[in-house]
Amino acid sequence: MNGQNPKHTWNFFRAGGFDQVKLESGADLANLDQLDQKLWVALACPTRGLELDSQTLALIDSDKDGRIRAPELIAAAQWAVGMLKNPDDLLQRSPSLPLNAVNDTTPDGKGVLQTAKQILADAGKKDATAISVDDIANTEKFLAATNFNGDGIVPADAAGDDVTQGVITDIIACMGPEADSSGKPGVNQAKVDAFFAEAEEYSNWWKQIETDKTVMPLGAGTAAASVAVKAVAAKMNDFFTRCRLAAFDARALPALNRQAWDYAALAQKDLSANAAEFSSFPLAEVAPGKPLPLLTGVNPAWAGAIAELHASAVKPLLGNKDSLTEADWNSLQSTLEPFEKHSACNVGPDVQKLGLVRIRQILAGKFKSDITALIVKDLTTTSQANIVRLVRYYHDLYTLCLNYVNFKCFYSRKEPAVFQAGRLYLDQRSCDLCLTVEDAARHASMAGLAGAFLAYVECTRKATNEKLSILAVFSQGDDDNLMVGRNGIFYDRKGRDFDATITSIIPNPISIHQAIWAPYKKLMRFIEEKVAQHAANADAAAVANLQSTASSTTATTTPATPTKIDTGTLAAIGLVLTTLMGALGVIFTKLFGLPSWEIPLAILGILVAISLPSVVMAWLKLRKRNLGPILDANGWALNTRARINVPFGASLTKIAALPPGSQRDLRDPFAEKKKPWELYLTLLIIIALGALWYFGKLDKFVPNKIKTTTVFGTNAFDYVAPPSPPAPAPTNTVPHVVSTNAPAK
Repeated sequence: MNGQNPKHTWNFFRAGGFDQVKLESGADLANLDQLDQKLWVALACPTRGLELDSQTLALIDSDKDGRIRAPELIAAAQWAVGMLKNPDDLLQRSPSLPLNAVNDTTPDGKGVLQTAKQILADAGKKDATAISVDDIANTEKFLAATNFNGDGIVPADAAGDDVTQGVITDIIACMGPEADSSGKPGVNQAKVDAFFAEAEEYSNWWKQIETDKTVMPLGAGTAAASVAVKAVAAKMNDFFTRCRLAAFDARALPALNRQAWDYAALAQKDLSANAAEFSSFPLAEVAPGKPLPLLTGVNPAWAGAIAELHASAVKPLLGNKDSLTEADWNSLQSTLEPFEKHSACNVGPDVQKLGLVRIRQILAGKFKSDITALIVKDLTTTSQANIVRLVRYYHDLYTLCLNYVNFKCFYSRKEPAVFQAGRLYLDQRSCDLCLTVEDAARHASMAGLAGAFLAYVECTRKATNEKLSILAVFSQGDDDNLMVGRNGIFYDRKGRDFDATITSIIPNPISIHQAIWAPYKKLMRFIEEKVAQHAANADAAAVANLQSTASSTTATTTPATPTKIDTGTLAAIGLVLTTLMGALGVIFTKLFGLPSWEIPLAILGILVAISLPSVVMAWLKLRKRNLGPILDANGWALNTRARINVPFGASLTKIAALPPGSQRDLRDPFAEKKKPWELYLTLLIIIALGALWYFGKLDKFVPNKIKTTTVFGTNAFDYVAPPSPPAPAPTNTVPHVVSTNAPAK
C-alpha cells in the first residue's frame, strides 16, 4: 500500500495516565496496521451516538454491523492515503477536496478525478478547483436510490423484472450470498460464472443418459417417479413385511393391524386434517398376501403420498392399477434403480437442489447476460462511489482516528471528543462530559464501575418534540444540591437547547473539597433529622392528646389537671448534658494542658482526624475514576482505563465564577437580619482568654497580683506546692558543765 514503511517510527504522548500514539502525518495513518493494537485506545466503536457524520461512519463500517473495528479503520486509512498525492492532506480535515490533491496516476484515482469534474460541471461549477460534501449530495442520493454503488455486487432487487430477480435469488441459494455495500445479499461476477458453469455441466451430464431407457425409463419424468418412490419406500416395505408375517402366523394379525384401544385413544382427540396422529399406523389393513390398495382403504396420513406414487410411477410404468402387489413394488424399485445410481454421482452438487427442469429453464433464457450487464452497470458507478467516499474521508477520517487510535481530542480539551454530545448547565455548573444513551438502566449496570458521579438526564425540546437521554459526569463541586428531579438546560453540539431533568443518579465522590466537609455535613443532617423526627413525634402526640381530650369532654366540668413534668425525660436530658459536658471538660482539660503554641496545632489535628478518613476514601476513589466503563456501556471496546484525575476532571466541569474585573455590590435589600457577630466574637475571645488565665497559661505574661497562684492560692489549676525547708544539721560539741566541787578562791 502507498506510503507504508515496514520500519515506521512512532511517537507517543502521555495523557490520562497512559501512553498514546501521536498521529502527526499521513505516513502515521498509512502504517496503522503496523501499530500494535495493544497501544490503541479503542478497538471498536459504534456508528450511532457519535458527533461525526453518520454517512462517513457507514462507509467505514464495511460489514454493516453497526460497529467500526480496527481492521475497518485501517482499511479506510490505507485506501484514503492511496487516493491522494500527499497523504498529509488528510490532517487538514477540510470539507472540500482539492482536485489537484487526487492521485491520478492510478486507474481509480483517474476515474475519481474525472467523475469529480463531471459532478461539478453538472452543478454549474465547471471552473471549481475543489469538490465539497455539499457537491456530492445528489450523487449520494442517486447511489442510494439505484441499488448500484460500485462494489460489483448486485442484490436481487436491482433487477427490473421479477423473473430475473428470481434467478438471482436461486443463484444466492445455490452459491451463497455476497454482502452488498448496502447490506443486502447479492451476487458478483464470480458467483454468476460459477453457477452457470455448474448448471451447464449438470444439464450436459443428464443429456448423456436421457435417451437411455434403462436409466431414464420415463424420460424427463423419471426424476419425479424416483422422488415419489423414495417418499414412501420405508412405509411400503413395512406394509408388505407385515403381510408376510401375517401369512407366517395368523395369531400375529390383530397386533399387526393395531389394537382396538389404539383407535379408542385417538377417538378422544380432535384429529387434524393431515391425520398426523396415526401416521405410524400401517399403510392399509394387513392381511396375508394382500396387495396394497392405491385408491381406497389407504391410511389417511399417507393418502397424498400414495396418490403421487400412483400418478408419477405406477401408472406410467405398470399401467393404471388400483392396487400394488409386493412383486409390483419390487419391479418398480428395480426399474428406477439405474436412475438412482446415476443420480448419486456428484455432478453439479451446488445446483442439484433446483432440479433439472428449473436448471434448464434458467439456461434456456438470457439470464446470464442480463445479470452480467447489471454487474457491469454497478461497476460503472465505482468512480461515483469512490468520490463520495474520498470526500467524506478527507473531512472526517482523521477526526475519527484522533478519537479512536488515541484520545487526543478528549484530553487536549481544544475540541470535544466525538462521544461528547454537548453541555449541561445545572446547579451553577456546566458539564462537558455528556454522552447520549439509549437505555439508561442497561447503561448504568456497567457505567457505575467508572467511579465517577453520574447523572442520567432526560432532555426534551418541546418546539420540535425531540427527546434524548444523556449521561452527565459531575467532576467538580459537591453533591449537596444534586438530586432526582432537578432541572437544567442541555445544549447539543449544534447549539440547540433542551429542557433537562435528572432521572437517576449513581453517587460517587466528586472532589476533595466535598470530602473535607462531608463528616460535618453528615453530622448536621443527622442532628436535623433527629430534631425533625422528635418535633414530628411531639406534634403528633400533642394532636392526639388534644383529640382525645376533646372527645372525652363530658357535661360535668372537671378542672384541668396540670401537666406534670416527665421526670424521666428530665433525667435523660440531664444525663445527656452531663455526659456531653464531661466529655467537653476532658477535651478542654487536655487541650489547655498543652503549651500555648501547641493549642492551635491540636485544634487543627482534631479537624484533620475527623476529615481524614473521608478525604482518604474520596482520594482512593477519585484516583480510580476512569472513562472506560462509561464508553464500554455505550458500545465501545476501550483498550485502556482512560483516567479522569482531579485536575482533568475539574476541566470537564466548570463552577460558576464571576468574570475578571467584575464589581460586586454586597448590599442585599432582602438579606436576613444580621446577627451581632462582633459581640459574639468579643465574648468568645473573652471566654477564651478567661479559660487560658484560669488554666494558668497567662501567668508568665501578667503581673503577680493577678496570677492564678496569687488569686486562688493552693486552689490554682497549675498550683505547685513549694519544696519543704531542709532539716537543721546536727552538732558534735559537748555542752560546758560547771563543777560544784571546785575549791573556793
